[in-house]
Amino acid sequence: MANRVDHEYDYLFKIVLIGDSGVGKSNILSRFTRNEFCLESKSTIGVEFATRTLQVEGKTVKAQIWDTAGQERYRAITSAYYRGAVGALLVYDITKRQTFDNVQRWLRELRDHADSNIVIMMAGNKSDLNHLRAVPGDDGQALAEKEGLSFLETSALDATNIEKAFQTILTEIYHIISKKALAAQEAAATTLPGQGTTINVADATGNANKRGCCST
Repeated sequence: MANRVDHEYDYLFKIVLIGDSGVGKSNILSRFTRNEFCLESKSTIGVEFATRTLQVEGKTVKAQIWDTAGQERYRAITSAYYRGAVGALLVYDITKRQTFDNVQRWLRELRDHADSNIVIMMAGNKSDLNHLRAVPGDDGQALAEKEGLSFLETSALDATNIEKAFQTILTEIYHIISKKALAAQEAAATTLPGQGTTINVADATGNANKRGCCST
């Protein structure tokens, strides 16, 4: 087969989907990873995850996306799954105001359990149900700006902005990782003269003639 084998990737990024039960997290996951949508999807119990490999600025990135149950009784179980996550998609339902009002609570939980550098995007899902809208787009944008988050309105049903949401998160994560790698390389480069000095000091314990061969 022409497809590259599954383990061939440059980066593996763990992303968590969070938000109230019923906002469409599972369908966002299935739309992005399998291009599927199920009208009769049941509430997620515990945690599920799926993967998809895609290109980000010429690098092969494997996204491992975890779908955390939004129901209250599973919250203690799922908190451990924030560990190691480098990205999060915080989802609310534009037709249910309560799910938007709970965004702040989800943000607090995320910031309590996840890495402080986690990339977070807020998504107002079910944009295909605009006629039932209870949360204006401007409200979502304003909250996202206040909290320093990226923001999109999405629809898992008609696939609106699903690809864009994950591509945006993954690109931002890649930029952060790349900057860290570059900084580490620069730090390593500055220590190289010190390593040379160590060798010379060790050589100095022998006779003076031995030092000449190492100076080249």
